[in-house]
Amino acid sequence: MTGPITRREMLAASVAATQLQGATAKRPNFVFILADDHAGYAMGADGNPLASTPNLDSLAKQGTRFAGHYCNAPVCTASRQSFFTGQLPHMAGVTRLPTPLDAAKPTLAKQFKGAGYKTAVFGKMHFNRPAEPGLHGFDVMMTEGELTRAWQKDVKPKVLPADLRVKPQWKPFQDPARIWLNSEKLPLGRVAAEMKGTYLANQAVKFLEENRGETFALWTSFQEPHSPFDFPLEYANRLSPLKYPAPAVAAADQWQIPNIFRDLSPEEKAGIRAAYYTSAAFLDHNVGQVLNALKKLGLEENTYVVYMADHGYCLGEHGRFEKHCGYDQALRVPLIMRWPKKIRSGVVADFTEHIDVPATITDMMGLEPLPIQHGQTLRPYLEGRRPVMARSHIFSEYLENEEAFIRTKDYKYMFCSGKRKRTDGYETDKPTPGRYERLYNLTKDPGELENVVTQETDAASRLRQMLLDRFRATHPEAAQEPQRLSAGDALEWYVRPRDVDKA
Repeated sequence: MTGPITRREMLAASVAATQLQGATAKRPNFVFILADDHAGYAMGADGNPLASTPNLDSLAKQGTRFAGHYCNAPVCTASRQSFFTGQLPHMAGVTRLPTPLDAAKPTLAKQFKGAGYKTAVFGKMHFNRPAEPGLHGFDVMMTEGELTRAWQKDVKPKVLPADLRVKPQWKPFQDPARIWLNSEKLPLGRVAAEMKGTYLANQAVKFLEENRGETFALWTSFQEPHSPFDFPLEYANRLSPLKYPAPAVAAADQWQIPNIFRDLSPEEKAGIRAAYYTSAAFLDHNVGQVLNALKKLGLEENTYVVYMADHGYCLGEHGRFEKHCGYDQALRVPLIMRWPKKIRSGVVADFTEHIDVPATITDMMGLEPLPIQHGQTLRPYLEGRRPVMARSHIFSEYLENEEAFIRTKDYKYMFCSGKRKRTDGYETDKPTPGRYERLYNLTKDPGELENVVTQETDAASRLRQMLLDRFRATHPEAAQEPQRLSAGDALEWYVRPRDVDKA
């Protein structure tokens, strides 16, 4: 006969059960969903009734949305490699569109790989080199070229009626802007099931299905809503251009409008805007496919999801239909984080930057911090607390045009050397206008229309110094800054791209 269990035996059993639970508890998974050119204002959750984004709006309700989130570079490659490495673009060594990321650089994927995660990426990453297992820390890679080839091989489009109008081949800067920006709001010649974005979502879902028993870190990176604003035949008549008129262009903006946009008519501008929002709606659908798979597979509760875009996009504001500038439409970006029972639901209005995202991910996931970490963790916000010190400003740079920007609550400051003839296709009628500064009093002028740099000299001086301080604190060549330069001359020295010959 077995005697009664002693208190010591009960304690030992409890410890053993706890140890067993700890040994068998599955570590959390991670899913990073990225979009290209998705501006922060282009979501229903941001209060925009023109946006049809129900899946992203639902994700925002379930987690934390950062309404004051800004990119550190308004161009794809520089932005992506910055938050992938945790370093500002000038330190990451990637400030221009064609520059490849050095394979030796630390990355978020390498941190996950080092912690024993199975890592995978599907979609657009702007690595500017062919995918290969192990590159940048990924076990599984299907990036731009590989994804396109697999899609073309696996998905054959149906034959369409001869009289059906679809968009032509995308030839940016060769065709007039009205064509390559899809002002007629034409669909791609495929149904939704045949779209590359759908194929990408399916590859991500397949990875989830095949690795549901693994601990994984998955990057799913969509091209939408980047021009030419792809969407399938079923979406062709969803949005009417009549509801998307472009804002009027102020006289103060005329000088800086890229020549390529100057002949767009009001009707063409409205069509471009409607095409963008239609593509964003298709993006939202495919994001929903990935999120639904997490739920269906029982992975939702134990998966930390981050949704973000590389940068924003101007849709006629300041006469522009692109990023490549320092206006808020190009810099403010969606950021949503969800982890059931770990992350609060709500909205954060404080400033946050892209470089804060990798710092937050490594903190929340218990990974080793990146060796150079320019950002600060957002974990206090996710847990319903205030950080020790909230950001007072945001920093961004576009070194292709030797520009950099500082934004505070009350002001936006822009500095440009004006000496570099830009090669991105967005030339004005003054290719090298010489140094200029712009200061906008956002309290009085939220549209960033009136340059008050010569009137509000104290504010200009303060923000100029803030911009210079960020460069000096983070630039790899700061120790070589020439002596006795004025603040303007020092900024010219810093905004010069060092990766001009690395493409």
